[in-house]
Amino acid sequence: MKAIRIHEDGGPEVLRYEDAPDPTPAAGQVLIRIRAAALNHIDLWIRSGLPSVPKPRILGSDGAGERLDTGERVVINPGLDDGRLIVGEHIDGTDAELIAVPEDYVLPIPDELAFEQAAAFPMVFETAYRMLVTKAQIQEGEWVLVWGIGGGVATASLAIAKAFGARVLATSSSDTKLEQARALGADAVVNHASGDVAAAVKQATDGVGADVVVEHVGEATWKTSLAVVRAGGRVVVCGATSGPNPPAQLHRVWWKQLTIYGSTMGTREDFAGAFELVKSGRARPVIDQVFALEEARAAHERMERGEQFGKIVLRID
Repeated sequence: MKAIRIHEDGGPEVLRYEDAPDPTPAAGQVLIRIRAAALNHIDLWIRSGLPSVPKPRILGSDGAGERLDTGERVVINPGLDDGRLIVGEHIDGTDAELIAVPEDYVLPIPDELAFEQAAAFPMVFETAYRMLVTKAQIQEGEWVLVWGIGGGVATASLAIAKAFGARVLATSSSDTKLEQARALGADAVVNHASGDVAAAVKQATDGVGADVVVEHVGEATWKTSLAVVRAGGRVVVCGATSGPNPPAQLHRVWWKQLTIYGSTMGTREDFAGAFELVKSGRARPVIDQVFALEEARAAHERMERGEQFGKIVLRID
């Protein structure tokens, strides 16, 4: 079969489109012919050696295709063992024509859901669902601040928050992305590079503050996140792309009696909840651009430049 593999850590140049051995399903596994696979930031981190994984390794966590034994159209839940093992990190991934995965983590998709859409939701929707629904327990009418709209978790957070009747203030350094966020239902937007996020939150919430903050940026945004969340509000953290050691601002935590949740991936129940939103049409993943499998390097480069709005998908013919 053809696959995208890495044999060493490094930049996009280490990606190889090459022949790889067909996988052999173990007991309890099924063989899937992948038709679409989606990129996540974890692909960039694994490729660069954070963490360094055994080589060669096929990248890719998200995938949709057909079961070879039944022909059924399916999507893969990448969070094996309730998120403790991840497809593409702990086992070979979805950037290939074939993959063997545990049958319990393969779910049928409706005919009206294209393979590209099915591949675009699993990791980011499962992550965002656990953050907003399972952990923060968002309520109708609440204000949710979503940093850095355009990335997968951020766009999934926007979709899920709106599905639950919450109001969303989205930030970006790109006015074009802010316009796209508006079109997807964002109730307010602010350019965090040229504007004042704190002022925007104050204006949108009539001075109360955000009920929930979706925090995945870290050092660059943490101080503002703690400043703009309302007293008794919730901050949900799933990453720190700008650095893991932000200014602590501990006094705000106790003065405002904040709840801070750490969250990563999700359980099968989280995946099921996110999948139901997608199947019902209440929330849908945003697809940025589709590349052929052999164009994986260009896809990685686009993500590294931060040009995407939504998910970058690899098509596997």
